[in-house]
Amino acid sequence: MSEQQFSNVSLMFCLSGLIIIMVFIIWDLGKKSKADKMSVVILFVVLGLGFSGFLFKNMLLEFMFKQ
Repeated sequence: MSEQQFSNVSLMFCLSGLIIIMVFIIWDLGKKSKADKMSVVILFVVLGLGFSGFLFKNMLLEFMFKQ
């Protein structure tokens, strides 16, 4: 395994772990602040858009460099 492959795999695993931790933090924040369900949904939607933007960027780069 080359250094580049190791870096890519490590980035995906570590970033996935960070995303999972952030989801739990937002859920806990909504629970402790006694926010209504709509506020918690909005928090998760905004967070989900950020995650999907990151994934879309990676897919776009893979598509562009494979041509």
